[in-house]
Amino acid sequence: MSRIGVFICHCGENISATVDCEKVAKVSGFLPGVAFSVDYKYMCSDPGQNLIKDAIKEHKLTGVVVAACSPRMHEPTFRRATAEAGVNPFLCEMANLREHCSWVHEKGDATTNKAIDIVRSLVAKVKRNQALYPIKVPVTKTALVIGGGVAGIQAALDIANTGHKVIMVEKEPSIGGHMSQLSETFPTLDCSQCILTPRMVEVAQHQNITLFTYAEVESLEGFIGNFKVKIRKKAKSIDEKACTGCGMCTTKCPQKKIKSEWEQGLGVRPAIYVPFPQAVPNKPVIDRINCTYYKTGKCKICEKVCPTKAIRFEQEDEVIEREVGAVVVATGYDIKRTDFFPEYGYDKHKDIIDGLQFERLASASGPTKGEIRRPSDGEIPKNIVFVACAGSRDVAKGIEYCSKICCMYTAKHAMLYKHKVHDGNAYVFYMDIRAAGKGYEEFTRRAIEEDGAKYIRGRVSKIYEKNGKLIVVGADTLMGAQQVEIEADMVVLATASIANKDSKDLAHKLHVSYDAHHFISEAHPKLKPVETNTAGIFLAGACQAPKDIPESVAQASGAAVKVACLFSNDELTREPIIAVVNRLAPPAYSTCTGCFLCEKVCPYQAITREEIKNREGNVIRNLAVVNPGLCQGCGTCVALCKSKSIDLQGYSNDQVYAEVAAVLDTI
Repeated sequence: MSRIGVFICHCGENISATVDCEKVAKVSGFLPGVAFSVDYKYMCSDPGQNLIKDAIKEHKLTGVVVAACSPRMHEPTFRRATAEAGVNPFLCEMANLREHCSWVHEKGDATTNKAIDIVRSLVAKVKRNQALYPIKVPVTKTALVIGGGVAGIQAALDIANTGHKVIMVEKEPSIGGHMSQLSETFPTLDCSQCILTPRMVEVAQHQNITLFTYAEVESLEGFIGNFKVKIRKKAKSIDEKACTGCGMCTTKCPQKKIKSEWEQGLGVRPAIYVPFPQAVPNKPVIDRINCTYYKTGKCKICEKVCPTKAIRFEQEDEVIEREVGAVVVATGYDIKRTDFFPEYGYDKHKDIIDGLQFERLASASGPTKGEIRRPSDGEIPKNIVFVACAGSRDVAKGIEYCSKICCMYTAKHAMLYKHKVHDGNAYVFYMDIRAAGKGYEEFTRRAIEEDGAKYIRGRVSKIYEKNGKLIVVGADTLMGAQQVEIEADMVVLATASIANKDSKDLAHKLHVSYDAHHFISEAHPKLKPVETNTAGIFLAGACQAPKDIPESVAQASGAAVKVACLFSNDELTREPIIAVVNRLAPPAYSTCTGCFLCEKVCPYQAITREEIKNREGNVIRNLAVVNPGLCQGCGTCVALCKSKSIDLQGYSNDQVYAEVAAVLDTI
């Protein structure tokens, strides 16, 4: 027999200003199954919680309904008080009289009557509640970090410095990401490599970090605390243990005219190469597509000159399996290339380049040793045009969002150009300037006022070539939409930041969601900005949306803290609000028909199949089973189960129908 206690909170005046709390408590006391009912000014206070505890013991209550504010705010508080009094915490329910009643209605009898109905529905539910117990999940205290850019590096180091093991997977031959390609960073103009290289070395030397470069995640299975990852380590054709990184092979390789990816196609590299001088690990990789031996079966000069005999032409890809407890996705971003713009010539003009290519020209380690020179003829450009928002904020091109970093790096590029070409002219076409970070507004003003960059507010409509010059046609909206034509020696497009081309496939492998532009989606933009909809998988950096370096590093540390919190205990405790498939005694076993529609629709891959065998060991049927570690209690499987064999613990059909019936009886 149920003995329910009802506790009505005034919430100061948040509830009592429009609801007659004394009347609600009095009427609730006559509801079937209610053994005690009372109202109090602040039920969440220590005296209020003690009131609940004393009433449970004195009246031998079997269930509790607290009518107060949002359950999201105080449900843990009241469930903890209930548990301390000896009643299972999941036999305590909250009726939300604040958001659902007092805050949305005027004072009056109708408002009070609605409050009584809300309490009545929760009393009907709690009478059908069952004792539930937290789920204990063991935790593997090793983290997987996917991506070796600045965000991945920060996350890996933060996690490793807490004493936990980290596996870092980077698809390129070296870690460093796009930051390693930059010349200087805004707003301080400090050397990008000077900041990043020591951190790259720290990753390689850290005793808690295992680094896999030239590798990709093949698959990820399991659930929070207990993931199993398969990593494909692509064949480098090098024995990394034997190789000392002396560089003899790269020096002697006869195939030296391959466009360098790291130099954005502005420089060349050999077929066996290290991406850049500060690469980590600083050991070469053979490009099998362009290597003469792999194309013709001849050459092998690198093998002949290698002093440690580290060349392995027969080497094959290796699939490595590891167990991890958490995953940090830090796969970064890419940019639209100049061939995306028909109005600018579809990449047919060599002197129209993108922002990353300009970074390589400005870098002391770049193809021109830091001198700003035209790709077409090597001449120093005297007039250079920077086009901001190239593709960004352009619905017609399918990129509605702001790429966030373009205003700042365009200002930086204009400053770098003026510092290197003192008599040159820098023009910047912009829509508007978005400089919201610390010191960012001052930085852009400096580009205009101190360094003399000429900013023109308007879009560029066309670029064409005439007499060896690039004619940039745009509009100056500050001068009444007056048409502007500038003869430029070089044009730099601040092209849109986009998701990596592999981000969609990776999202499918990780069972996480992504947005219309293939950026990985966070669980909640405000409350869970570094978490995904799959528990145990976190986000860092520009894989989520365009971000600058400070924001990427901050988010990486936030993700690392989430991982450290997860690893702080040997077991993960989760609430038992999960789906369950009913189990009956043999020979019925369950009402599950084995259609497995639930398996198809589960967004968390929490449904598995169980074979039911007879005494002879023969399989007689298959049943759906819910993995409690994976299930997030979304209820999708419950809604679609044709045989009604699945229920959500704490929100079963019986409980929900009882709530509805309790309200309908009063209408």
